[in-house]
Amino acid sequence: MNDWPDDGGYGRGPANPQPEGPRRMSHVQRPQVPQQPPRYDQGYDPSFTQAQGTGYDSGYNTGQVYGGAQGGGGDGRGGIPPQYTPRGPGGSGTGPAPDWCKRIKVGSIVLVVGVLAWGIGTYAWASSQMRNEVDLSKVIERPSEGDCTTYLIVGSDSREGMSAEEKKKLHTGSAEGKRTDSMMILAACSSGNTMVSLPRDSWVTIPSFVGSESGKKYGARGGSKLNAAYAMDGPELLVRTVEYNTGLRIDHYAEIGFAGFANIVDALGGVELNIEKGFKDKKSGADFQAGTQTLNGEQALAFVRTRYAFAESDLARTKNQQKFLSALANQAATPGTILNPFALYPTLGAGLDTLIVDKDMSLYDLGTMFFAMKGISGGDGKSMNIPIAGTAPQGSLKWDMPKVKQLVEQIRNDQKVTVESNR
Repeated sequence: MNDWPDDGGYGRGPANPQPEGPRRMSHVQRPQVPQQPPRYDQGYDPSFTQAQGTGYDSGYNTGQVYGGAQGGGGDGRGGIPPQYTPRGPGGSGTGPAPDWCKRIKVGSIVLVVGVLAWGIGTYAWASSQMRNEVDLSKVIERPSEGDCTTYLIVGSDSREGMSAEEKKKLHTGSAEGKRTDSMMILAACSSGNTMVSLPRDSWVTIPSFVGSESGKKYGARGGSKLNAAYAMDGPELLVRTVEYNTGLRIDHYAEIGFAGFANIVDALGGVELNIEKGFKDKKSGADFQAGTQTLNGEQALAFVRTRYAFAESDLARTKNQQKFLSALANQAATPGTILNPFALYPTLGAGLDTLIVDKDMSLYDLGTMFFAMKGISGGDGKSMNIPIAGTAPQGSLKWDMPKVKQLVEQIRNDQKVTVESNR
């Protein structure tokens, strides 16, 4: 007998007296997560499985807690962990495209600054190596300035710094002191550059002068060979004598000795020259075959010093000196030398150690001189001996003064030189 009140089936078993069979619970299905295949452009996560991609749940709990920051919204409901690791600019994946324009600008600025620093440093170093020893302010009664820049270039037979072995090798002899072995005027003009050789045996007047060391005034010495002026009182009297006899003002002075000349040639790796006719000379050590060849320092010195092998003697030698100096300048003043530190520094070091210049001459003036000589070798100007009229006492050479005056006027007024030398 059932003592339970009839409450509509609440609080007791079913009203059906037969036992209730098992009930089927409605299937609870997990929400399907859209498949997110691995993204190779952003990096593949090896922990991502195919099961995760399909949303299949094996029911096995790996112990990993899904939810929170990993759950895809931070709402605690769980979710699929991230299938890839975002890569930033420092990763191997994609990121912001490099700004090549900016990189090129920065690289260009760094390059320009580096080149300027190198150039300024080289200029400062080379300027400090220059031997500004000749004081042209001591030269008296100077001619007026002209429109061209003029240089008196002197090759001396100075053996300064040479060992006995070097003197023997270069056939220089062992004479004490120094004398001029070659002299030439270089006029750098807008109308064209002109190089005029002054034979050392030229018969000139040595004028009055003030001693470069004593400061005393000396009277005129009368007629003498041009190289005697240098032997008497050095560069200052030589400039004074050239100016007095030509009427042309000399703006700058440059002198180099035997050793310096040979060292410059060797530092350049030799100088290429076309020798039209072969010749030999025991005194200078010259022994050349005809044809184009590269001369080293020893050979170059022999080439510019030889005079006894030629019928014209000193006049033939001055022509060879002009030819070689132009070739030397043409090779030295090239991008291959100027822009190459391994060529520039040895060349500057070899030349500046023995190159003596006036006190007002800068490295820029020296460069202008070399480029003017280079221009002559390239056909931008002319080279010549000073006009000669005949012979004079002591086997010397007499200048053709009417032609000399015309030549000087053309240079002074920056006119194209039309005067020709007959020797």
